[in-house]
Amino acid sequence: MTKQVKVYSTLTCPWCRRAKEFLKANNIPFQDFDVASDKNAREEMIKKTGQLGVPVIDIDGDITVGFDENWLRQKLNLPK
Repeated sequence: MTKQVKVYSTLTCPWCRRAKEFLKANNIPFQDFDVASDKNAREEMIKKTGQLGVPVIDIDGDITVGFDENWLRQKLNLPK
């Protein structure tokens, strides 16, 4: 079963780019929301996390703030 992955990011965030590159490299489909230009996505992200830090990665409702490769591998059942 495919997990639903959402990435809340900005275009200027280097950690956001790394997170999205990691997902692409592992063939993980994801939705990308630019919270700098998308007010609704920004409000949704703040509601989920209570803060403005990016990237915010939501995998089936489990949330992490920042790029944490070990967390991503665990949640997506990827080998280390």
